[in-house]
Amino acid sequence: MPLQTEKERKDHKTPLGLLLAVILAFILISAPAQAANNQSQTQEKSGQSVEELKKTAPRVYIDCGYCDLDYIKTEIPFVNYVRERKEADVHVLITTLTTGSGGREYTLTFIGQNRFQGQDDVFRYFSHKTDTEEEIRAGLTGVLKIGLMAYVNRTPIREKIKIDFQKEEAAQGPAVDRWKSWVFSLSTSGYFSGEQAHASESIRGSFSANRVTRDMKFNFTASASYQHDRYTYEDQNLESNTRSFSGSGLFVKSLGEHWSAGFFYSVSSSTYSNHRLKLNISPAIEFDLFPYSESTRRQLRFLYKVGPTLARYYEETLYDRMKETLLSQSLAITLDLREKWGSISTSVEGSHYFHDLSKHQVSIFNVISLNLVKGLNAYLFGGASLIHDQLSLPKGGATWEEVILQRKMLATSYNYFFAVGFSYSFGSIFTNVVNPRFGSVSSGGIHIEVD
Repeated sequence: MPLQTEKERKDHKTPLGLLLAVILAFILISAPAQAANNQSQTQEKSGQSVEELKKTAPRVYIDCGYCDLDYIKTEIPFVNYVRERKEADVHVLITTLTTGSGGREYTLTFIGQNRFQGQDDVFRYFSHKTDTEEEIRAGLTGVLKIGLMAYVNRTPIREKIKIDFQKEEAAQGPAVDRWKSWVFSLSTSGYFSGEQAHASESIRGSFSANRVTRDMKFNFTASASYQHDRYTYEDQNLESNTRSFSGSGLFVKSLGEHWSAGFFYSVSSSTYSNHRLKLNISPAIEFDLFPYSESTRRQLRFLYKVGPTLARYYEETLYDRMKETLLSQSLAITLDLREKWGSISTSVEGSHYFHDLSKHQVSIFNVISLNLVKGLNAYLFGGASLIHDQLSLPKGGATWEEVILQRKMLATSYNYFFAVGFSYSFGSIFTNVVNPRFGSVSSGGIHIEVD
């Protein structure tokens, strides 16, 4: 066999190398297409793509002003979230109550609408006082996910749902509460601020003890505060102090689904109100037109109190008293409603002293939030009082500095506050996408908006 020259060997390899390069390029080009074809075939076998199935998923409206909606949308991506309640197939109304341990009871009311009309359900989630924000939102979202399954199961997207069960070892006997339902809390804080013309220091502390069972409720809270302010302007200097202490609580016994009875008690001392000591105990009885078990959604309560008050003053009052014992009574009517159309909370209270019926007070407080029409919401809150029972006003009045700094209570026959607002939104009804870029920054419980 004749020997090949170097040039002949190169000429012989070139067609083979070109052929291999063409085959490799064909494989690289056809691989994604084949993968896409395989995916398409898989979707054909399963019926529809995820995107197509998502279009048929339930439309959900989350009615919760304090929930982390971005977290919920991220953890539960298999439904469509809408921002208008009337467009929803499922209206989820989330309400809360404080539990005896200091945690919260979350009531999740699932209200079926449109294609799920009449399919309603109620779930509950309980958080503990020591739970972190992450634990609470994860637990609440878990219950929300379970509640939505009844609606998801009636739509084609159920094909993409998998159910998992975490098997855990059985608990070793019943749990024992060595604290017997008692919960205690201590807190203290100091705040210091200043500039060239003003410096302020304040110290506060509080203590609480609570015990709540199904048949009774006991609460006691005590707090104390001290504040010092110093002002400097040109050659003028002004210093001012305020001190206060208060303790209050209640004991109430259940008398069924509509009645309860017990008593309120309080003790306080305040330089602002001229009370060296104010001590009160008032037996009370309450009737709720609705069952207490429905209290997260609706209440209409009538609360009557009557009892004595022992008062001791720092300065002689307008009525020439340094101390006195008073007997008073009060009646409060409270309406709380939380429905799909919004919420209403209204309270009216009247009280008077028995020794002089002209010494009385009437107060009203309202918080109203209404979903008027599609996209249009209105809110109104405010209150007002007719005041004719300021028995502790000092005879000597108040200095100009005490008036400006609000260091002493001033005579008045009324007070009020009021706010009203409207909001309107329009555009896409869907709110499925979560995009946290250039969002808000939260650190240590302090919320900071980033412009």
